[in-house]
Amino acid sequence: MTSVKSPKAKLPVYVTRELLAGMVATFALIPEVIAFSSVAGIDPQVGLYASFVIGLVIAFSGGRSAMISAAAGSVALVAAALVHSHGLQYLLAAGILAGVFQILFGLLRLSILMRFVARPVRTGFVNALAILIFSAQLPQILGANTQGLILIGLGLVIIYAAPRLIRSIPSPLIAIVLLTLISHFFHLQVKTVAELGQLPLTLPHWALPDVPHNWQTLQIILMPALAIAMVGLLESIMTAFVVDDLTDSGSDKDRESWGLGIANIAASLFGGIAGCGMIGQTVGNVRYGGRGRLSTFAAGLFLMIFMLGLRSWVSEIPVAALVAVMVMVSISTFNWQSFLDIKRQPKLSIIVMIATVLVTVLTHNLAAGVIVGVLLSSLFFAFKIASLIKVKAVDEENKRIYQVRGQVFYASADMFIDAFDMKDIEGRSVTIDLTHAHLWDVTAVEAFQKVQERFSHHKAELTVIGLNKASSVLIDKLTD
Repeated sequence: MTSVKSPKAKLPVYVTRELLAGMVATFALIPEVIAFSSVAGIDPQVGLYASFVIGLVIAFSGGRSAMISAAAGSVALVAAALVHSHGLQYLLAAGILAGVFQILFGLLRLSILMRFVARPVRTGFVNALAILIFSAQLPQILGANTQGLILIGLGLVIIYAAPRLIRSIPSPLIAIVLLTLISHFFHLQVKTVAELGQLPLTLPHWALPDVPHNWQTLQIILMPALAIAMVGLLESIMTAFVVDDLTDSGSDKDRESWGLGIANIAASLFGGIAGCGMIGQTVGNVRYGGRGRLSTFAAGLFLMIFMLGLRSWVSEIPVAALVAVMVMVSISTFNWQSFLDIKRQPKLSIIVMIATVLVTVLTHNLAAGVIVGVLLSSLFFAFKIASLIKVKAVDEENKRIYQVRGQVFYASADMFIDAFDMKDIEGRSVTIDLTHAHLWDVTAVEAFQKVQERFSHHKAELTVIGLNKASSVLIDKLTD
């Protein structure tokens, strides 16, 4: 599936599908944005304003169509300390600076660094996110009364059964409408959206953050802004990878980076917290037909329409309906194939995936999980490559030939040195054959020099053959 340009005959179907998918994403945004605002220590309307502005802006500036971006939990966790110590205005200033960092990241094409995120890390990221989405619903599930639990169960039944009867309308939207009507007409004593926090009363307005424009302010916001920028970029680009897989299409990660920066600057100027890609809402959008930028735009637009124009109706939506939607999203987000992969994939890959999941779930920090996963996969890769180096000694009369195969770099350099036996070598002719080897870095060159020095110390006549051009150029650069 790709975000294709639909023929004119199919345009009404395309538009309807995009709008409805965006509407589902909107309903999924409301409870999480309010909850994340609480985590950051800000008023819920600050998060809702941000989500509205980010959604509209990134629909045009982003590099991944059908992706939903808004005020997110990972950014809220980073922002909380700054809000508690200096207040909202400094957070808005940090959001602007974070946007500048993200624009620079995109313009410098640094998204290439994401190539170091291995497939097991991405799988672990998705699975951890599914677990976090579900665990975020547990307080509402455990705190619900009997009527609330019945509504959650009924909502899940509707969500999974409705597609058998009607496919033109996303089943989560059907569940939300029906459960709201049931709750209203039967006067059920269940928690509603109105109880989650203060909803916006007016549209956001433009204003510069009310902070001193001096060096001290920059010192206060610099590190939080950098943290917000990096966490936001990581989650957004990882979410883009997930959508790439779901839709079998590509995306421009550099554009997504600077596009997110523009959106975060706009959100901060309109009194909102910085944000990033929302994987749960994005998966929900894609699962229910969202493929183009219209669904992203619709999610932001509907959010403010619902909050302002339909505020009284939205406030009556039972939280149980939103919980049912998010439980469905968590189930569809989890990569159930990964259980089967445990039996057939290399053990080190499974360890990387599980470590990513555990760190993310235990810290509730997506960035921490991915960083640990990347470090582990890099470490395992280095060990694997290092173990592949082989040095074979062949004696011919008064001559010894060492045949080297593999990659010589910082992790295998010691093995390379230890492979050369200096016993009974004095006065003999020695040849090192590097035809099937490659020197990668300064550690490899130093190891190569050390081997030469050892043979020279034992008065052996050394000849080196088969040195490829790249290794030779590296040696010339790093030695006299």
